[in-house]
Amino acid sequence: MSVRNALLALLEQGPRYGYQLRAEFEDRTGGTWPLNVGQVYTTLNRLERDGLVEGRGEDGDGHVVYSVTTAGRDEVAAWFGSPVSRTQPPREELAIKLALAVTVPGVDVGAVIQQQRSATMAALQDYTRLKRRATGDEPGELAWGLVLDSLVFTAEAEIRWLDHCEARLRRAAHDRRTTSSPVEPVSPVEPVEPAEITEAHR
Repeated sequence: MSVRNALLALLEQGPRYGYQLRAEFEDRTGGTWPLNVGQVYTTLNRLERDGLVEGRGEDGDGHVVYSVTTAGRDEVAAWFGSPVSRTQPPREELAIKLALAVTVPGVDVGAVIQQQRSATMAALQDYTRLKRRATGDEPGELAWGLVLDSLVFTAEAEIRWLDHCEARLRRAAHDRRTTSSPVEPVSPVEPVEPAEITEAHR
């Protein structure tokens, strides 16, 4: 998630100070990814250093107000006009956890999967309940609806992936048992005399 670009996009709507940006970001995303106000101001300082925003002094309440520069507008346009890169996938904690669980002796991988599936199912039920609430076509409601749809699809995909992991582990365990089991002795074959072969093919 690019907080940097999200703040720039909000500032395109007009000058704002840090607390306003945090509140608007959380409102538009349904509070799914809460921001620390310190993170907001740290990001604003970096944006100002890079020439993408500029401080416009303080308002009547002493808040430092920022506005986007031309370079900042170009940055927002480039962000909206390009796909999110998948060349460097984000570190997915659950995938890392299962990868290590499979290789660390003494870890019950099946239990890890079951616990995660239960937690993800509970989250999916919560998202589904939220989706039942009436949502309109106003930009704010539509924005939250899109975020909620993303959460639902992600949870559903995670549950399918966990089922897949469980199936692969079962197959791997079965293959190991089959490989390690003693081989059944093969009955000796009686030697066949050349004359018998000749008789059989007449």
